[in-house]
Amino acid sequence: MVNSEYERRIAARFATFDQDGNGYIDRADFNSAAKALLAEFGTAARSEKGQALYGGAEALWQGMAGIADRDGDQRITREEFVTAAVKRLRDNPDRFAEIARPFLHAALDVADTDGDGAATVEDAARVLTALGVPGDSARSVAAALDADDDGKVGEAEIVPAFARYFTVPE
Repeated sequence: MVNSEYERRIAARFATFDQDGNGYIDRADFNSAAKALLAEFGTAARSEKGQALYGGAEALWQGMAGIADRDGDQRITREEFVTAAVKRLRDNPDRFAEIARPFLHAALDVADTDGDGAATVEDAARVLTALGVPGDSARSVAAALDADDDGKVGEAEIVPAFARYFTVPE
């Protein structure tokens, strides 16, 4: 049961991970996210970037399952997700950032079309759209991620933002 405003906001984040909308998060959701991102940027799954992205998706899944899958069924329900966020992530958002770092690093690498170590704001919006964020929201979120207004989004900007998004304060 979702009681507090904090829990309600965290529960809304669940849909971001439940890529297929079946009511739980599992490994397939992370694979789907990686596949969608690779398709968006025309990157082959067997390429070095593709393999790194799938590896990052698996690491993120394993980290989340370790935190949230309380019954060990290899699926995270909405209730398990909220409970994990409330009990385990809220007090340590850096832990969540470290779990997400391999996936975020690989996603930025796929979106980094010029090889400078960062994605343009436009390409960051493409990443978000490929992961299911509606277009207008994706563009505004991507622009907000560019904290130093250089037109680029790097790992130093996206990792803490990701942690903040999924460990919203009360």
